[in-house]
Amino acid sequence: MSKAGTAKRPLSLAIRAVFGVLVMLMGVAGFFAFAAGFANYPVVEPVPNAKPWIRGAYHVHTTRSDGNGTPAKVAQAAKAAGLDFVVLTDHNDFKPPAATWVDGVLLIPGVELSTSVGHLAAFGMQRHIEGVKPWGPPEQAVAAVEAAGGTAVLAHPVQTKNPWKDEATAHQVPGFELYSADTFFRQALRSPVSRLLPALGASMVNPVHGVMLLAVPESGPTERFLELARERKRLVLCGNDAHGVPAYEDIFNALDMEFPPDVLSGPLSQDAREAANQVTQALSSGQALCVFRALGAPEGFALEGFDVNTREAPVGTVLTVRLPEHTPGNLEVRVWGDGRLQPDGRHVELTGPGVVQVEVWAHAPGRFFGHEWRPWLVPSPVRVVPRPPGI
Repeated sequence: MSKAGTAKRPLSLAIRAVFGVLVMLMGVAGFFAFAAGFANYPVVEPVPNAKPWIRGAYHVHTTRSDGNGTPAKVAQAAKAAGLDFVVLTDHNDFKPPAATWVDGVLLIPGVELSTSVGHLAAFGMQRHIEGVKPWGPPEQAVAAVEAAGGTAVLAHPVQTKNPWKDEATAHQVPGFELYSADTFFRQALRSPVSRLLPALGASMVNPVHGVMLLAVPESGPTERFLELARERKRLVLCGNDAHGVPAYEDIFNALDMEFPPDVLSGPLSQDAREAANQVTQALSSGQALCVFRALGAPEGFALEGFDVNTREAPVGTVLTVRLPEHTPGNLEVRVWGDGRLQPDGRHVELTGPGVVQVEVWAHAPGRFFGHEWRPWLVPSPVRVVPRPPGI
């Protein structure tokens, strides 16, 4: 056999091997696509005649930075998903456009600042951020957001790419992205067969199910968050971190931030600036709720028993978790930190002092034909303070 023929044979075998792997992966993806056709949403049925909550997306990128949709396209996708507002956080966009209504959706200016130790998101600024350069020191960015009257948030603070690495400023920033769609995606990249491939396959048939399959929380963000929340009031935010892939509408249908009617009742002001202030003040109050909306609407939920302004309660207090009507076994209350879930699964005794994080998880459609537990409703934490003497 000639040398040329000998060289071609290994090449041919390599091509066949690659082709075989691709065919196998396509077959596996096809299986997950088939299974996705049987995934039923929502898990929790809507409450009849309930007053709707104001809904919106936080942490969204457009063509002003590295997103693939214009602000108008983002507004169109938000409207299709039933959202009332979108907080735009384009990278280092120090002079974003003013708040505006587009196609019935309020677009609110925000920013995601690149610092030398990670990314800092911010919203609610009353004036443009000044004196900050991309990839500059973190204390400079934190101070600039505060000077502009805004609320700073640690964006995807513990993910492998661009985690927040400065301890001093981490203790200063009030907001924390506990769940991040971008972090979920990057975690799935580390498990391409068991996590990424099922999501990609499901997306071919049921895009929202594909996004939800990525929502597999790991312990790192919660552990870090509880560590920081023990010392001061902290805000939980869930970052869509939407860039257009997956599609904006699919991300918006899967995850959003929502306000109970007693916190922010609609409709929002038709004056865009006034409406933006309404939303950002409510977001910074800590009373917004992160909702994995694909699993159901939050109407009927309440967490009671603490001071809603300070988000504090003394040791020994028993919090009450109110849930909407649901199929038994479909929902469960989960507790982290200085609290203990009582046997009825609806009351949480505060055992502190410290902090307690209370969430509602749902038995959601899984990767195959079964179900898996996923977060559904995620409020900000409650700080547990010492009981006053004599009480």
